[in-house]
Amino acid sequence: MTGGPARFGGRDDVELAIVLDCFDLTRSATFWCGVLGYRAEPSSPGRYQQLLPPGGNGVELLLQRVPEGKAGKNRLHLDLRVPDLEAETARVVALGARRVTTDPIEEYGWTWHVLADPDGNEFCVIEAGNKFLAGTGVIGALACDGTQEVGHFWSEALRWRV
Repeated sequence: MTGGPARFGGRDDVELAIVLDCFDLTRSATFWCGVLGYRAEPSSPGRYQQLLPPGGNGVELLLQRVPEGKAGKNRLHLDLRVPDLEAETARVVALGARRVTTDPIEEYGWTWHVLADPDGNEFCVIEAGNKFLAGTGVIGALACDGTQEVGHFWSEALRWRV
């Protein structure tokens, strides 16, 4: 892992990959490549489709084909930090996302929309002016169940600051 693509930013011996369940690999790969500017790896095996940033530097998104549809709320979701909330929301909706919120949510100085990908997986589009995600890159946050213990676990595991 040392000397290869920067897939994490905190530890040399760990590569972070986010695995996302989906029903249709081609549809999901087209959607997420369009959203993130990633490319689909042509050699991905069987029920998996690997998506990487151009040049390979960044967090891998691994799509995993599953037979069942999504049920219930995501326990983890992506936050995408963007310079223009409304323009990016419109662009992502044009790529196939569905709005979960009709009006932007404003809380604690943040402004965002909740969207869902073609398989119903929720993600947020957050305007970059929010100081909460300053300096975190395109995938600005991972959201879990919200407990302090889970936050500290991920902070230690990924060597990210909380």
